[in-house]
Amino acid sequence: MSWQTEGTKKIAVRTLALSGIFVCLALVLFARMFFLQVVEADKYQTLADKNRVGVRLLPPLRGKILDRNGKQIAYNRKTFRAVVVAEETEGKLKQTLENFRKLVPLDDEEYKRVIKEVRHKKSFVPVRVKDDLSFEEMAKLQLNIPELPGVAIEESVMRIYPFKNVGSHTTGYVSFIREEDLNENPDLSKMPDVRIGRTGIESFYEKELYGQTGTKKVEINSVGREVQELELEKPVAGKDLKLSLDTRLQKVGYETLKNESGSAVLLDIHTGDVLMMVSTPAYDSNIFNYPIRTNVWKGLNENERLPLLNKAIMGLYSPGSVFKIVVAIAGLEAGVIKENTKIKCEGKLMLGDHPFHCWNRYGHGEVDLHDALQHSCDIYFYEVAKETGVDKIVEVAERLGLGKKTGIDLYGERDGLVPTRTWKEGRFGEAWKTGDTLNLGIGQGFLLATPLQMAVMTARVVNGGKAVVPHLYSEEKQEFEKLNISSSHLKQVRKGLVAVVNERGGTAYHTRFNVNGQKMGGKTASTQIRRISLEERETGVIPQHKLQWKDRDHAFFVAYAPTDKPKYALVVAVEHGGGGGTSAAPIAAQIMKRALELDVLDKRRKK
Repeated sequence: MSWQTEGTKKIAVRTLALSGIFVCLALVLFARMFFLQVVEADKYQTLADKNRVGVRLLPPLRGKILDRNGKQIAYNRKTFRAVVVAEETEGKLKQTLENFRKLVPLDDEEYKRVIKEVRHKKSFVPVRVKDDLSFEEMAKLQLNIPELPGVAIEESVMRIYPFKNVGSHTTGYVSFIREEDLNENPDLSKMPDVRIGRTGIESFYEKELYGQTGTKKVEINSVGREVQELELEKPVAGKDLKLSLDTRLQKVGYETLKNESGSAVLLDIHTGDVLMMVSTPAYDSNIFNYPIRTNVWKGLNENERLPLLNKAIMGLYSPGSVFKIVVAIAGLEAGVIKENTKIKCEGKLMLGDHPFHCWNRYGHGEVDLHDALQHSCDIYFYEVAKETGVDKIVEVAERLGLGKKTGIDLYGERDGLVPTRTWKEGRFGEAWKTGDTLNLGIGQGFLLATPLQMAVMTARVVNGGKAVVPHLYSEEKQEFEKLNISSSHLKQVRKGLVAVVNERGGTAYHTRFNVNGQKMGGKTASTQIRRISLEERETGVIPQHKLQWKDRDHAFFVAYAPTDKPKYALVVAVEHGGGGGTSAAPIAAQIMKRALELDVLDKRRKK
């Protein structure tokens, strides 16, 4: 029996050992459970919530854009769209889309876009199929919903630009998010309907117009489907912006320029308010509400007249005779000329053996400052520039706002160029020559300016020498510093600009008008595109209208009004327009005349 006792002891020992092991394991397990459920309970509760709770971002309603009179330039319209959730199509997304396009037009480009977006979206995030559905289209979809698994109709918001092409470059447009936007902000993928400002005011004031994103916490299941809403923080609508623009003047500017490639800007010379800014040809901002067709985008990009370019701030041109205003002021400031100083023009000036021609091959005879501006005599300004020197001319040009960005509240503005001795040495490795100064004297050579810079220059000349800065939106009245330019010299130049339009023989005499005693002053300019040979000068220069469009001169006209109490400054630029007096000045006259007429009309309404 001893073997049984011995066996029983072994079993008892083993049982005890196993029991001890189980007890130890139980203690370890209990300790671990205590650690997880008590000590780190908060941590794992949070992790569990992350698996159970999802956060959806809600895009806010975009702020409206209004003109100075409260007229809507950009606003939001409620609409309906069709969306699809790929995970709910029972694995038959393509078949669902095929059934969809039998009911509602969906071309191949849109079809491919939907397939592409589904691949990039997170699970159960709706993808746009068709925007701005009509009631007829919605009815068809609703009647056939059994054949369209995963498809739903949602309420949406569309950005509307009621004036379409009028001022589209200034207002800009919004469009759907792109891949590069997601690289910068991945959260945008959670808002399938969000649109972002791309150009113009829409882009510059994106933050103000966009508002504040809202959030919605929802309970989701294991595959990411939304089960119920847990918490909602509503989005905050964007800010409405009231611009300085006047849509009545915008319409006039666009209508008078729409058959040309060019731009026009009208400023209040005292406040810097931009009352009108148009660039042509233009585009309808509404086309970007939808995924833009490849052929449409290609057409806009390949058009030789560059409809996507805001020429008012991005177009760079030699300002031509507009720059004679700067040279005249520089000559007066330097004491090289006085108002009555006369210079003889015989149609040609020799610098060594190189001739510099006046546009009038027969010459203007003896002219003073008033006559030189009135008739735009090149020889007069060659002589003044030569005696004044490049350094003084550059100094005055920069004070008047040329050669640098004006600071307008738009992206993409270009600097322009006022060439200096140092610039030429660094750019070409050559010293500045007298011939360069002569070319500068009539606004040609290396000199480049945007139309907006020309308008700002004009405003600073006629407002008594204040450094006005243009803007489209401002909440506060701005004070502008006084430029160190003699008011007497500015008045002398203005007299010549009045003569350009209102005295017989002026280069824009045919554009004169009188609105209740109010008149316009200005300066014509033509910038040469092609080189005119000596042989052609001898036989007769080919008229502009007989040249190919691309070979014609650029045409400019800067203006101000009223001449007795200036309020407005205007620039009109017509690419390859031929002559400033024949193409740009008549357009400017229509715009300025309308601005003065509206002043009278608005005053009567207030009374």
